[in-house]
Amino acid sequence: MSHPDDHPFLRVAEGAVVHPLALIEPSERGTLIEIGPHSRIYAFAVIKAIGGSGDVIIGEHCHINSHCVLYSGNGIKMGNAVLLAPGVMLVPSNHSFARLDVPVLHQGFMPSRGGIVIEDDVWIGANSVVLDGVTIGRGAIIGAGSVVNKPVPANEIWAGTPAVFVRHRGEPQTD
Repeated sequence: MSHPDDHPFLRVAEGAVVHPLALIEPSERGTLIEIGPHSRIYAFAVIKAIGGSGDVIIGEHCHINSHCVLYSGNGIKMGNAVLLAPGVMLVPSNHSFARLDVPVLHQGFMPSRGGIVIEDDVWIGANSVVLDGVTIGRGAIIGAGSVVNKPVPANEIWAGTPAVFVRHRGEPQTD
């Protein structure tokens, strides 16, 4: 990627690191991609402005690991100290598919469910998927391989497909 100053859609704060092998695609609709201070975007992570006109706002001290994919869709707002393990997908949009006479490719996107909000101090495990309309509360943890399709309250651990409540952070593990 060329220098961030060459791209008006991209704001990279001082102290943030975007690996040269990360892919940040420009927007055709004016989507803003903002990476907060001291955040890291690792090699082979992808931030793609597609599926809507929402912005991608990444807070301070966040880590977006290799092979994560963030679609702008209806917007992603990530707090501070958020950890995305390798392979996490944030997908705040969904294709329309109701018509049988038109290929899904040409049906556009469904109305927004509100984008994705990830509050501070959240860890999302490897290969998890977070869908449009989901808020993940402060201090929550999402187990590896989960599909999150509904809001996750603060300080709760959720896992599975679809993700369900496992326990509160700080409680002893019973299994």
